[in-house]
Amino acid sequence: MIIEQATPEHAREAAVLIYDAIHEIAHSLTGEEEEQAVLAQLERYFQHEGNRLSYQNCLVAVEDGKAVGLILVYHGSNAEELDAPILAFLEKKFPGRAFKLDQEADAEDYYIDTVSVNPAYGGRGIGTALLKAAMEKGRALGYGSISLNVDEGNPDARRLYERVGFKEKKKIKIVDHTFAYMVKSL
Repeated sequence: MIIEQATPEHAREAAVLIYDAIHEIAHSLTGEEEEQAVLAQLERYFQHEGNRLSYQNCLVAVEDGKAVGLILVYHGSNAEELDAPILAFLEKKFPGRAFKLDQEADAEDYYIDTVSVNPAYGGRGIGTALLKAAMEKGRALGYGSISLNVDEGNPDARRLYERVGFKEKKKIKIVDHTFAYMVKSL
């Protein structure tokens, strides 16, 4: 397994991985109800630059010639700018409706938006390797902390994050679900 910068060619596999990780959030970011329509829009977001779900913000774990895991990461101070194209898409799709995305990241943190591993490749340390790669990238960029959100209903993910040093800072709501906002110093 190697971890590398994602490219637009990873879009199909990335869309599935993103959807597996964020479910309802993916529906709200795409404005779609049907899974195939959600996946198609996630692919388009991934292939385009300048949005939070872009390949530019993504590292992928590649094994057997395909992306089997990913981590989307960007600085919290860029969140509003990265959300703007998504909001513009939603407002064009639904004229006359105003959209607002929940604030997921504190402005001072390098933020892990999504981490996901194909279940067929679980238990091989891919998630841990992706987290470590994101932390290394954050350190190299000179950031002092890295953060993520974990759904209160996902104790396995929380244990992984705690094992690599994340600690809960607060609770937040994203699309009406409670998440633990966890931070680690870099």
